[in-house]
Amino acid sequence: MTDTLGKLFGYLGGTARDLAPILLIVGFFQLVVLQQPIDNLGQFALGFLFVLLGLTVFIRGLDMALFPLGEALANALALRGSLPLLVLFAFSLGFGTTVAEPALIAVGAEAATVMSEAGVIGQSEAEMNFMATALRYTVAASVGASLVLGVFRILMGWPIQWLIIGGYIMVVALTPIAPREIIGIAYDSGGVTTSTITVPLVTALGVGLASVIKGRNPMIDGFGLIAFASLMPIIFVLLFGLVVAT
Repeated sequence: MTDTLGKLFGYLGGTARDLAPILLIVGFFQLVVLQQPIDNLGQFALGFLFVLLGLTVFIRGLDMALFPLGEALANALALRGSLPLLVLFAFSLGFGTTVAEPALIAVGAEAATVMSEAGVIGQSEAEMNFMATALRYTVAASVGASLVLGVFRILMGWPIQWLIIGGYIMVVALTPIAPREIIGIAYDSGGVTTSTITVPLVTALGVGLASVIKGRNPMIDGFGLIAFASLMPIIFVLLFGLVVAT
């Protein structure tokens, strides 16, 4: 019991240490720069306590469940020696964790509104809903495809820098010819895909796979999947814009 409480306070202390710079910056600007008191100080303190507890539990949950689960699945599929199953798992993981991402849903709805106002699509609610859904599934499919690419990179030992450079060359080439209304949305799509669930599972997938593949180093080859998950949605959404505009 004492050991458990000690570990709990250790986790709380670590999270509080991570949050301290944010509190110091906000407090400095509020009290020193703006010279204004903090409204509802009690509510602010309670909210901070909730954030502290929530982050502590979340981080502990990642260590206990998501990271081990991702690594275990990657290890089992790699040891089974079935490339189709491994590829299917990678795509399904990327697609499934992205399609329900709240930030992506919000961006998709906003993108449909913008495209409707710009005259790219009609102004009916049905057309805007269809566009938002199509954009959302396009981004989800791009994350799935990015994990498949990442899996092949680990299996084949391809240098990550050339894949990333090639991807951004495609982005630069597509940007001038894509509809102006979709460019900013495409670039933002790379950020909304890296959610609190996707990142741990994808990282665990890469590290777990690199750990069981002979000749691969988890430190060198296991990381980098998140970079693909941020890059591929930009390419897919720019292509999506080109298709919609035709």
